[in-house]
Amino acid sequence: MFSMDELIETFLDYLRYERHSSPHTVRNYRSDLIQFRDFIAEEIARQPSAKELTPLRIRAFLAYLYERERKKSSVARKLAALRAFFKFLRREEKIAENPAALVSTPKLEKKLPRIMTEEEVNRFLDRLAESAAHGGPLLVRDRAILELLYASGLRASEVAGLDLRAVNFGDRFVLVRGKGDKERIVPFGSKALGALEAYLPLREQILREARKNTPALFLNARGGRLTTRSLGRIVEHSVRLFGPNVRVSPHSFRHAFASHLLAERADLRAIQEMLGHKRLATTQKYTQVSIQHLMEVYDKAHPKA
Repeated sequence: MFSMDELIETFLDYLRYERHSSPHTVRNYRSDLIQFRDFIAEEIARQPSAKELTPLRIRAFLAYLYERERKKSSVARKLAALRAFFKFLRREEKIAENPAALVSTPKLEKKLPRIMTEEEVNRFLDRLAESAAHGGPLLVRDRAILELLYASGLRASEVAGLDLRAVNFGDRFVLVRGKGDKERIVPFGSKALGALEAYLPLREQILREARKNTPALFLNARGGRLTTRSLGRIVEHSVRLFGPNVRVSPHSFRHAFASHLLAERADLRAIQEMLGHKRLATTQKYTQVSIQHLMEVYDKAHPKA
């Protein structure tokens, strides 16, 4: 009989080497599964075996999380981790039944994100460009990152993972390696092209001074590849200095990219392809944002609203 720890490590290896999941994803799954293991181990006073992972114990774990006043979204994420774990174990015939299949997912409140308007994004990027022209060299890099995020709708991990050779400057597109190690081609506009071309001399300077040679497109001051976390900090800092008073993340620009294309009547399936979504339903959530924006405009402008 396999121990819980052995089963967890087997599942994490599957995520790493077959699903090509990011280190961040693997780390989150490990944390959630170990928390579940520790919860059961405390209840039975020893390490659990596979046959002791029952639906009743999963429900008890969820109740424990609710008692600690965790957000429903956090509980749902942990349950999703358990579902993926047990689905894998069942497929590999390491367990006879999937205990998570009988546990319902908590209902989440549907909150539409606050999307910056086209005017807000353009004003922000114009202010950033002006500051980059007269400010420190890293502002040139930060402007290139923000312009590319908005122009392409890439995930933060995809931007951080870009190599210089993946950018076609002549035809204005990037070759992106997304989730599940799948490749896709995503175009970008002239503003992003100008920002990237302005950044390239700085990139060469950073590499010379650091005496390094790396394929990474976006570098930190020491010549290393930017991490996803660093990219998030750059986005937050830039918007705080030059943008509207809203909370943002790199994903905010992905939402803005999609919703603004929808507002201009772009084809939903084309947007799906550019975003790298496996299912059209995932892309359709951006339609809700656009509808909400249209209703706000209607309420403010229509004389009979």
